Amino acid sequence: MSLGQIIRDRRQELHITLDEVSIKVGFSKPYLSTIETSKVKNPPSDLLLRKLERILKFSAGTLRHIANLDRMPADVRQQFEQYQAENQKWRSLVKNLMTKPAAATKINAMLSKNDLAIEEDVKELGPGKLIPIINKVAAGYPVDFDDLEYPAGFADDYVRCPDVNDANAFAVRVIGDSMEPAFLEGDIVIFSPAAQVSSGDDCFIRFAEPHETTFKRVFFEDDNKVRLQPRNDKYAPQIFDGVRINGMYRAVIKYERL
Repeated sequence: MSLGQIIRDRRQELHITLDEVSIKVGFSKPYLSTIETSKVKNPPSDLLLRKLERILKFSAGTLRHIANLDRMPADVRQQFEQYQAENQKWRSLVKNLMTKPAAATKINAMLSKNDLAIEEDVKELGPGKLIPIINKVAAGYPVDFDDLEYPAGFADDYVRCPDVNDANAFAVRVIGDSMEPAFLEGDIVIFSPAAQVSSGDDCFIRFAEPHETTFKRVFFEDDNKVRLQPRNDKYAPQIFDGVRINGMYRAVIKYERL
């Protein structure tokens, strides 16, 4: 979500008109409108952002932090956010390990020795989190690809997504044509492990043995069977025993080439 959209959404939530904001901050309505529609070339000044934070009831520094990210050169910002995303992955991994009593004692001792702590995650407003693109997924038939042992480890690339709050969300690039016309080769699809899966959903499927992944529509059949249905009519569906599937993640957002 852009800085302008964050400001506009909060203003509308508080039922404050742009005219009222203009009077209170001492800046023209047309200029404020260009900020809200993201048409202004440079982020607003800290003076204006402080006033907006006060009038729109943001926590002090919230808008300035987002604006400072926008001011970063693109390459520096990408590297900074990659570090943030990777740091979050490691934090999640450590928190999962700490659910095991034997490991928790050792991890706490190690963290204490190095003056570190695993704090509770705090949801903050921002320009959109970076979702790791973990691998390519086969939308073709019958070739499938390994899933790089998701979710542990680092990603080769990231895509920005402002509307996904699942910390374990991941993305893949589609190859093949079995999911056409809804998903074309080169499209980036974001999947959310937290999203509920229903029959007919497009899902990233992970198999136990042999270790494979694929992207298909999911239909739940009788006797714990799962039908994986390509969207492309020239490919036949496949039916698997449910016990062979150890991961099923619903597609929530698609980025496509125009």
